[in-house]
Amino acid sequence: MKVVVKLSGSLFGPELEGLDPFFELFSSLHEKGVKLAIVTGGGEVARRYIGFARRHGCDESSLDEIGIAVSRLNARLFASGLGDLAYPRIPTSLEEVGEAFGSGRIVVLGGYHPGFSTNAVAALTAERVRADLLVNATDVEGIYDSDPRVFKDAKLLKRVKVAELTAMLQSKGYGAGEYELMDLVALKVIQRSKIRTRVVLCEPEAIRRAIEGEEVGTEIVP
Repeated sequence: MKVVVKLSGSLFGPELEGLDPFFELFSSLHEKGVKLAIVTGGGEVARRYIGFARRHGCDESSLDEIGIAVSRLNARLFASGLGDLAYPRIPTSLEEVGEAFGSGRIVVLGGYHPGFSTNAVAALTAERVRADLLVNATDVEGIYDSDPRVFKDAKLLKRVKVAELTAMLQSKGYGAGEYELMDLVALKVIQRSKIRTRVVLCEPEAIRRAIEGEEVGTEIVP
């Protein structure tokens, strides 16, 4: 089974103590024969750096490059925790990802180039390696009909069509550091290649259950 997992940047906070259970999860899956590519987000560090640079007049593409640099640093950190199981280099393009994925090791990567969120990177990676499943692990349990951090009566959606999610996201911001659960580029890739996709809470048990075929979180239906 070939799986791409997008990890929330929220994992890469100041303490980093929450990473060990993820190393155990992915090591276990690798031992069972699951071929993995893991995409790391930039998280709060990237947003803080981007916010500072934006206040000082930096253009959006340069802000994107700051976010990409942080996401690649997070990828390097995560790969180090996997030890010899991880591919030794952090791919920076689809071509490099394809080569790395064929090595049989766990591939860890961050951003590609300006204009693409790490959600889009995960979708493009899943498309390139012909993944059986894309798991987008976020800081909420899935996709809701409204923001669960603001509205207590927000309803978790078990399944949502790409067209419906696209309509929901039309009003969202797409400046550097503003990508959330998904973005329009990622959705277009999911739609055109009919990639099986689940949005789940960024914790090991939810990711494991999604990979094992359980109906956890939200399924995005092309």
